[in-house]
Amino acid sequence: MSDPAALFHAQRALAPARRSGFGRAERLAALEALRRMVLDNRPAIVAALEADFGKHPVETLLSEILPVLQEIAHARRHLRRWMRPRRVWPGLTGLGASARIVPQPKGVALIIAPWNYPVTLALGPVVSALAAGCSVILKPSEMVPQTSALLASLIGQCFPPDLVAVVEGGPDVATALLALPFDHIFFTGSPEVGRIVMAAAARNLTSVTLELGGKSPVIVGGDADLAQAARWIAWGRFFNGGQTCVAPDHVFVEAGVAARFSAMIKDETARMWAEPGNLARVVNARHGARLRGLIGDAAAAGAAVSGGQSAGDTALAPTFLEGTTEGMEVSRQEIFGPVLPLIPFSDLDQVLARIGAGPKPLALYVFGGRALADRVVGQTASGSVGVNLTLLTFSHPNLPFGGIGNSGLGAAHGYEGFRAFSHERPVLTNRFLPMAMLFPPYTMGVRRLTDLLLRLVR
Repeated sequence: MSDPAALFHAQRALAPARRSGFGRAERLAALEALRRMVLDNRPAIVAALEADFGKHPVETLLSEILPVLQEIAHARRHLRRWMRPRRVWPGLTGLGASARIVPQPKGVALIIAPWNYPVTLALGPVVSALAAGCSVILKPSEMVPQTSALLASLIGQCFPPDLVAVVEGGPDVATALLALPFDHIFFTGSPEVGRIVMAAAARNLTSVTLELGGKSPVIVGGDADLAQAARWIAWGRFFNGGQTCVAPDHVFVEAGVAARFSAMIKDETARMWAEPGNLARVVNARHGARLRGLIGDAAAAGAAVSGGQSAGDTALAPTFLEGTTEGMEVSRQEIFGPVLPLIPFSDLDQVLARIGAGPKPLALYVFGGRALADRVVGQTASGSVGVNLTLLTFSHPNLPFGGIGNSGLGAAHGYEGFRAFSHERPVLTNRFLPMAMLFPPYTMGVRRLTDLLLRLVR
C-alpha cells in the first residue's frame, strides 16, 4: 500500500484500539525491532550515504547510527516513568478531588525528514512517536534517493504499514500528505518550508513540531583557549560538509586574537579535512552553485577568500571568508556548506546587538571564560547554547532540542520527544469536593463563602 491517503486511513482506523492496546510491552517491542533493523543494516546505511553525498563511513556511524541507537536506548530505559500518570496538587478549588495527568498517544503522526542527516532525522522522531504510542507515516527526502529507498525497504520489512510506513516522493507527495488530518506533524527543514508546513497544519488544527535552521553564530572571546576553539569550530563547521542545522555559520572573534585564531583554525581545518574522502560532498549541483555564488558575491564586494577549491559541481573544499560585511549575501543567507566567515570585533555590545537584530538562531556558541559565557547567555536568544564546544547541543539525551521563532517550534529528543507525540490528558476525579456548596441559588451564605475563597487566594 503506497497511496498516502490509504495508508493514513488504515492507521487512523486502528488509532482508538492502539490508544489502549499499544502499551509499554508493545512499544518496547517496536523499539527493539527498530534497534535491530539499524544494527543489522549498518553496512547498507553506510553505503547509501556514501552514494548520496560521499559521507565518510566513520561520520555515518557517529552521526546517523549512534544517535538513533542512543535515542532508542534512552527511550527504553525511561519509558515506564514517561508513561506513568502523574499526580498533581489539586489547588484550592480542587480540594477533595484527585488530579492526575495521563499521557496518551496523539494518534497518527507525519514525519517529514530532511536530506542532510537522512537517517538520524528520520528515525529519531520515529523513536519518539513509537515511545508515545503513535503510528507513523515517514516521508524521507527525495534529494538522497539511495537512503530514501533503503529506509522504505527496511521499514517495510520491519513494521506493518498500519504502524510505520514510508512514502517516497517529492514536493507533490509532501503536499498530498500535508492535506491529510494528521494528529501531529514533525517537520525538519528550512524556515521557508516550515512556514508552508505550519500553514497546512493550521487547516486541520494539527499540532506541529518544527525543527528549522538559522545562522548560528560563534563568539570567540579574548580569553578563550584558541587551540580548543579552533579545533571545535573546524570540526563543527565542516562535519558533514558543513551541512548541519546547528553548525557554526559565522565566527565573531575578538580583534586582539583574530589574526592568531585565523591561522590556527586554517591549520586545524587542513589537519582534519585535507585527506580525500574525509569531507562530505555538497548534496547536489544546485547547492554547489549556490555556495559558489555566495563566495563569488563576497569576493566581488571585497572579502578575502582562503581555500574553496572546487572539483566538479559538488566537491567544495573548506573556505574561509574575511572582511565580510552585513550587506553581503553570505551574511544574510544560512550558508549550509563548507564556508566560514571570520569577523573580528572590538565591541561585544555591537556583536550582541547584531545577533539580537536578526532571526533567533537554532544554536549559539561561545568560547571563553564564565563571565563571557554568562553575558552572552543572558543577552541573547537562541534554541540552544554551547559553551566551549559545537554541535553537541543536538545529541545530549536529557536536553530538549529545538528552536525558537524562525529556528523552530517545539522540542525533540528524550522525554521532550515523547511529549511532542503525546497528549497530556488531565483527569480530575471527585472524591469529596465541597464545591457544590457554591452552586446556585446564590444565597447570602454562598456569597460569604465566595468572599472567603477570594481572601484565601490574595
